[in-house]
Amino acid sequence: MTRQQRQARALGDPTRHSIFRYVAAKRRPVDVAELTAHVGLHHNAVRQHLARLVDAGLVEEASAPPQGRGRPRLVYAVAPNVDSRWGVVGPYEQLTVLMSEIIRSGDSPVVVGERAGRAASGDVDASDSGADPVDVLVEQMARYGFEPTATQQGDAVDILLHTCPFETTALADPDTVCGLHLGIARGVAAARGGLVVDELVRNDPREARCVLHCRTDPHHIEHLTD
Repeated sequence: MTRQQRQARALGDPTRHSIFRYVAAKRRPVDVAELTAHVGLHHNAVRQHLARLVDAGLVEEASAPPQGRGRPRLVYAVAPNVDSRWGVVGPYEQLTVLMSEIIRSGDSPVVVGERAGRAASGDVDASDSGADPVDVLVEQMARYGFEPTATQQGDAVDILLHTCPFETTALADPDTVCGLHLGIARGVAAARGGLVVDELVRNDPREARCVLHCRTDPHHIEHLTD
């Protein structure tokens, strides 16, 4: 069975399709309790539906930042590479919207990317306001399809982007696409605070592995914990 067939079968169940559409409509990860309230089913039934969506590659499961004692809650978001045929905005649809805004507004790719990054962070759950700013940036860049990982030494933070979701276009117009990447990261970081994105070190988009050089902002972090 192909990936597309597995996804079609997973979405063939009306309740599962409703859960997927709810997750897709959110710009933030959602947990089982929220989904249970939405569909009106027992949480075990919701978990079973989520497991099918995860297995089909439609939804990704992650652990939310820990809050106090106990195990971190599991949260769910639409997988970044989900095909737009299922009614979600795929990577190239996102790129088309952003490039259209560059043309319409006359703003630079970095500025347009910053606006998109801030907007993507606009619906972050207030309960996650104490989350590590590095984790927040990694999570949001993952939702754009970059498959990021972070390393930190003191105040210096490097975020390695293992995948370029706009590889074909980046080969043709790296200044625009990489400018959008940098802007998105800066917008996400600025919306959360506590982290500054200084530059994007480019690599061949076919190999990906571009690096965002960042640094923590201890003054902002101190303000958050006052």
